[in-house]
Amino acid sequence: MATRLDLAYDREVHKVRTRIVSVAGRAWLGLGSYRDADFDRMLATLIPRIETAQQQVANLTDSYIRKQALAEFGRVRDGTVFNATTRNLRGVGSDIVYHRPFASTYAALSSGKAVQAAIAEGGHRLTDLVSSGVQLSKTHAAAEAMGRSGFTKYMRTLTGRENCAMCTIASTQRYHRGDLLPIHPGCDCGIKPFVVDPGDDYQVIDESLLESTHDQIASKLGDSDRGARLLGTGKFEKSQISDYTDLILTREHGELGPTLTWRTDKFTGTTEIN
Repeated sequence: MATRLDLAYDREVHKVRTRIVSVAGRAWLGLGSYRDADFDRMLATLIPRIETAQQQVANLTDSYIRKQALAEFGRVRDGTVFNATTRNLRGVGSDIVYHRPFASTYAALSSGKAVQAAIAEGGHRLTDLVSSGVQLSKTHAAAEAMGRSGFTKYMRTLTGRENCAMCTIASTQRYHRGDLLPIHPGCDCGIKPFVVDPGDDYQVIDESLLESTHDQIASKLGDSDRGARLLGTGKFEKSQISDYTDLILTREHGELGPTLTWRTDKFTGTTEIN
């Protein structure tokens, strides 16, 4: 059950996300020629606003977990809020990350797409980058705050806005404090710490929700099997929930970190790129 604190935190993060995505979208459409001078102008004017929004989300997340810890334990260790720059979040600078919308636009033009369609593709990539930056700010700040909170486990919370089947399945599992919350493009899931009774170390924390996702699983795979025999996992588990939990994997993305994927998804490797 979501508390007033949970709802207030989610509401404030959503405000920041919505505002900066809107600002980025308007800035992109107003660039003009989308040449090097426009990129330089965007770096000078838009990127500081993006990084300010990322830090706002990091601050909100740190405060939220601090309040949770104070309510549960009556104390929390002092510490520094995560510095949510693009480089700290992704391992590469903003000049590299935010040139990608321009690259998407140029690629679309070179493939014969109309100018407006190419600009739209670049704009979509920009807003996706901005949104994922906000989400990374949330997960990194949460990891920092959880480390000094006294909590050892946390759960993924659904906002009801962007939650796909992968989010829903993942929200039924518990995570260890040291595990960074896996994300995926468009993800806006929240993080909520919780206390596990001594001796309990269960993986599934919401079996009823896990069960209710069966139709989504069947839609994704074109079939379903409670024994996981049709999922390509090589497993023949007797547990009725084995097929659900085996549907998704957390793959390590070089820039985004832990990323949720369907087990059946394929990715381009170094050989194919070369």
